[in-house]
Amino acid sequence: MAAIIEPTNLEPEKQTLLSHHKEKHFTAGEIVRDIIIGVSDGLTVPFALAAGLSGANATSSIVLTAGIAEVAAGAISMGLGGKKPQAWLDFMMKFELGLEKPDPRRALHSALTIAIAYVLGGLVPLLPYMFIPIAREALVASVVLTLLALLIFGYAKGYFTGSKPFISAFQTTLIGAIASAAAYGLAKAIHP
Repeated sequence: MAAIIEPTNLEPEKQTLLSHHKEKHFTAGEIVRDIIIGVSDGLTVPFALAAGLSGANATSSIVLTAGIAEVAAGAISMGLGGKKPQAWLDFMMKFELGLEKPDPRRALHSALTIAIAYVLGGLVPLLPYMFIPIAREALVASVVLTLLALLIFGYAKGYFTGSKPFISAFQTTLIGAIASAAAYGLAKAIHP
């Protein structure tokens, strides 16, 4: 959304100059913040869970069942975290995502936005498991699909938060890749 700022209470010559110049400011910051919070964890956590379960030789149906359960629990947890921000959420928003604390007056809207964004992000890494019955093959498709989604999401996050979009895209993708590789590696080490 954009707001147009009109010049008022200015000298006539300045008002004439400014009447030809209209600034548009991005005003959807709170919604974007909520979407970033939800999608950020929604893409990464189920991705790491699916990779870990695949590394433990689980079937696609088990990965999908556990993944959907995690997405439901994560959406509720993240949504409630957006209603009553705890210290960890404040820390994550400020230092990891570069965002401000939510306005308590829009708590329900914020909670729903975060939860829906989490679900949408969380379904991305699980989609291949819905269509590919062999978990190892589904994992390869999940890795490609999710890393691409993280790249696009990271770029958009950087664009909307004022960070450098390409650096944000790289960092977001790298974090998701490290999380899923760690989960997969640990599962393989425990369950060869």
